[in-house]
Amino acid sequence: MDWKSGIIGFKSYLILERSLSTHSIDAYLRDINKLWEFIKMQNQDIGPKEMSYAFLQSFIMYINKLGLGERSQARIISGIKAFYKYLLVENIIDNDPTELLEGPKLKRKIPDVLSFEEIDQILSAIDLSEQMGHRNRAILETLYACGLRVSELVNLKLSNFFPEVEYVKVIGKNNKERIVPISQEAIKQIQYYIEHYRNHMEVKPGFEDFVFLNRRGRSLSRVMIFTIIKKLVQKVGIKKNVSPHTFRHSFATHLVEGGADLRAVQDMLGHESITTTEIYTHLDREYLRNTILKYHPRNKSAI
Repeated sequence: MDWKSGIIGFKSYLILERSLSTHSIDAYLRDINKLWEFIKMQNQDIGPKEMSYAFLQSFIMYINKLGLGERSQARIISGIKAFYKYLLVENIIDNDPTELLEGPKLKRKIPDVLSFEEIDQILSAIDLSEQMGHRNRAILETLYACGLRVSELVNLKLSNFFPEVEYVKVIGKNNKERIVPISQEAIKQIQYYIEHYRNHMEVKPGFEDFVFLNRRGRSLSRVMIFTIIKKLVQKVGIKKNVSPHTFRHSFATHLVEGGADLRAVQDMLGHESITTTEIYTHLDREYLRNTILKYHPRNKSAI
C-alpha cells in the first residue's frame, strides 16, 4: 500500500466510521501529508507499512526545528497516531510504530471565570428598553443556564425548545445531539422575547425555526454574540477576558463548586474523551434536570 491509497482509505474511514466534520477531516489529512512530504524530502522509499518509530522521531525533530508551536506539533502527532490506528483496525499493519510516540507537554491555560455576582452585573446592564434588549437578555441567560457553545446557541431551534419539561435539545460537535436542562429563569426570558418581539418580526424564509434572530429576521452570527458580550463587559467595567465561552466555563465551574457530580456536568457540556471515557457514562434526563435545579446559582435565585 502506498501513501496515496492509504490516505484515501483513511479519509473514507474518517467519514464513514468516525463521522467527523469536513474541517476535522481536512486537518487529519494535512497532518499525514506533512509526514509524506518529509519522507520525499529525505529521498526515502518508506510506505505506511514500512514506517518505523525511529523515522517518526526524526520527523518530530524536524517539525520542532521548524519552530512550530507546541499545540501544532501535538495536533500533527495526534493525526499520525489516528492514521496508524486506522491501519491497525483495517488489519493493514500488525504493529503500531506510533505507540511510543509522545508529543510536547502542553501547558494548560485556565480560562477566566466570572463570579455569579459578575454575571448578575452583566445581565443587569442590558438595556431592556432597546429593541433587542430582551433578546440579548434571553441569549445570555441561555448561555449561562445551559453552558452552550456559541455555535450551539446561534443554531438553537424552536422545535428543540421544550419549556414544559425544562429541556433544550442541542446539536453539538459532529452533529451529535444531547439533551440539556434549562433553568426557569432562562425559559421565562426566552418566552418573553418570543411572545413580545420575535412573533412580531418578519422572518426570512429558511429561518423560521431559529430561536434567536437579528433585526433582518435571520439567524445571528457568532461574531454578533461576541460583540453583545464585549459591549456589556466594558459597560460594567469587568477587566477579565470575557467571551461566550466564558459563560460556558463559568456554568461548569459554578456547578462543580456547588457540589454537582462532575460526570453530570461533562455530560451536559457534551465533552468527549478517548482516555477517560468511563467518566462520561450515560445519565438519565431526570438526574440531569435535578442537577441543574439543585446546583445552578441562577436557578436558585429564580422567582
